[in-house]
Amino acid sequence: WGVHIAFFAGRVRLGTDQIASITHGGDDDPCWTDDRDRLLIRTADALHDSATIDDVLHGQLVDEFTESELLDMYMLCGWYHAISYTANAARVDREKGAPTFAEYDSA
Repeated sequence: WGVHIAFFAGRVRLGTDQIASITHGGDDDPCWTDDRDRLLIRTADALHDSATIDDVLHGQLVDEFTESELLDMYMLCGWYHAISYTANAARVDREKGAPTFAEYDSA
């Protein structure tokens, strides 16, 4: 996570409030003004929390994204779960200079 924030956050113009939101907040935080961004966050949170999405969210996603985009999104969420499980279980050291969740607690 930290490496992605360090490398990509500026490139995609994520502000400190948005980084704090994806770290400790949710899709209803005021920093998110685009409905598509809100859907992406809601989807990632749902997959993380329950490994599925409910019918309401599914309907919203189908209205906004193509089938290929949805499959990419679902696979990407699963891929990052697999990476984090492996890195955490193998006790992989955090990369030097990469931010931590704690650095965004009070943002």
